Amino acid sequence: MAHSDGLAHGDERWIVIGGDIAETLSALDADANVVARDDTVLYPPSMAALPSIGYLRQLSSESLLSVQPDRVLTNQYAGPKEVLAQLAAVGLDVDMIASPPTLAAIADKIRAVAQQTDRVSQGEVLAREVTETLDTLASLPPLPPTRAMFILQHSGLTPRVAGSGTAAHTALEAVSLDNAFAVMEGYQSVGAEALAKEAPELVVISERGLDALGGEDALWQLPGMALTPAGREQRLIVIDDQALLGFGPRTPDQLFTLRRDAEALLNTTTAQISP
Repeated sequence: MAHSDGLAHGDERWIVIGGDIAETLSALDADANVVARDDTVLYPPSMAALPSIGYLRQLSSESLLSVQPDRVLTNQYAGPKEVLAQLAAVGLDVDMIASPPTLAAIADKIRAVAQQTDRVSQGEVLAREVTETLDTLASLPPLPPTRAMFILQHSGLTPRVAGSGTAAHTALEAVSLDNAFAVMEGYQSVGAEALAKEAPELVVISERGLDALGGEDALWQLPGMALTPAGREQRLIVIDDQALLGFGPRTPDQLFTLRRDAEALLNTTTAQISP
C-alpha cells in the first residue's frame, strides 16, 4: 500500500544489491531505508558510504544477515542463488528486478523498482524522461564513420578492451561510434599487433581506468598505440563508467555527453540538441 509520508516502509532495513538498482532507488527518492549495499554500489555517495556486504556475485548469507535486514532489493546478477533462497527461507523479502543489459530495459527497471517501493507515479515520470532522452539520441544523424576502442581497465602492458556483447559495445553503438574490436566477444586483452591491425581512431576510457594506467601519457605509450590513428592524434574521451555502463537512470544523459565529446573530437556538429 502507498504511504503519504514518502518513507514507504517505516523502520524496515533494506539491503540494495546492484549499482543500477541503487541509482534507481536514489532517483526515485526511495532510498531512506537502505542500510547496506554490495561492492558494485558506488553512487550516490550517500549509498556508497554505507557498509558493504560483499560482491554481488559472491554473496554469503552470514554477511547479509549481519546487518539485520528485512528486505533485499537486487538486480538479476546477484548470487549464488542458494544464498538468496536461504534469505527468503528465513523470512526476508527478496525482490529481484530484471535488468537485462539493454538500453530499452532501463525504463522497465525504473518502473519495476517504483512498483516495489510505492513510487509508481514518480517511476512513470522518470521512465518517460529516460525513454525520451534515448529516443532523441537514436534520432540524431549518424557521426562520420569512426572506429573507437573502449578500454575497460589495464593489466600489465596490454589493455583490456571491450568487444561485442558488452555494455561498452552497446554504449558505442548508441552514439553511432563503430567498435573497432567488435569481432571479439566480451572484454579481452589486446596487444600491439591487434591495435595496429584494428586501427582505432579514438579511445574511450573511464576515469578510474586512466588513473590505474598512470594517466594520459601512459596511455599513449602502450605498446602499439603509436601505430593507431587514435594514438597519433591523441584522441581521447574520458567517461564515468558507473554512470555510462550501469544502465541506470544516469545512463541516457551520459550517452549524450559521450556523443557530444565525440562530435567535439571529430569536429562535427550534428547534435545541437540538449537531452
